[in-house]
Amino acid sequence: MLKVASFMLFRKYAKRSGRMKETDLIDDNHGLLEKLRLYEGSYLKRAAALLFHPDPEQYVTGAFVKVGFFREGMDLVYQDEVHGNLFQQIVKLMDLLCTKYMKAIITYEGIQRIETLPIPREALREALLNACINKDNAEPSPIQIRVYENKLEIINGGVLPEGWTVETLLSSHRSMPYNPDIANTFFHAGEIEAWGRSIERIITACKNDGFSTPEFRYDASGIWTTFKFEYPERATIQSDPESTQETTQKRPETDQQKQKDAILELIKDNPYIQRKEMVNRLGIHESSVKRRLASLQEKGIIRHVGPNKGGYWEVQKGF
Repeated sequence: MLKVASFMLFRKYAKRSGRMKETDLIDDNHGLLEKLRLYEGSYLKRAAALLFHPDPEQYVTGAFVKVGFFREGMDLVYQDEVHGNLFQQIVKLMDLLCTKYMKAIITYEGIQRIETLPIPREALREALLNACINKDNAEPSPIQIRVYENKLEIINGGVLPEGWTVETLLSSHRSMPYNPDIANTFFHAGEIEAWGRSIERIITACKNDGFSTPEFRYDASGIWTTFKFEYPERATIQSDPESTQETTQKRPETDQQKQKDAILELIKDNPYIQRKEMVNRLGIHESSVKRRLASLQEKGIIRHVGPNKGGYWEVQKGF
């Protein structure tokens, strides 16, 4: 059975992107899958399971992502596996990498606390989308993400079109996704462009935020994307997301309404966001986040759907 929550999330994205007609989005799930060309005759394509099934590994071996943190000498310190369909994987990976695997840069603008990653979020998200969409799913090995003290590597067992090289990817080229049905669905969700500009968008996002261009390479193991970590001078680095930050400035206190507004924006941006990430992103105590969430729920502004772990937030219409 395909996951209802994933259809709801897709409809939200597609409505925001404006790339599907309203009549298509209010159709039932079967009709939506037909509009997305995810049927072959009377049978669902494998892409439908990868996009909307809660456990696509039942049908596609290796349809998950392994993440590991390594020290010098390739010593593995800790690791995680990210499962679920592709929409869930992107959300979970962004959460996991941004809150556990990378050290945030802490700065302040007035009373506002600013956390910046050592690589741009937009570039990271684009790279994750590119890897998940273009993975060779006949390859039983999962996508691997290796994080070190000074860099992050994404290794996707994908295959370039015949005759293509890394230089082809870095130059202007036509769109030839390895999995066109998956790419088409992400396009209609507004998550990617359809003009072969993924690598260009990664590079542009890095340049716009003042970061170096990532490195790309292609060999027998697949396609590699390597981001070097960069930290600005006079920034306090968050070494442990769960520890109390020590800075030269006093932690700012925002009023309750500002905290509620900030939480609401986080939920709109990522319905699957966990309370722990809200704490890290806002820089306020967990008990404050709990109270603000409870207040928003009591007022009918948001509601939580599903179990505490694995569920998602839903913002009610009009907010």
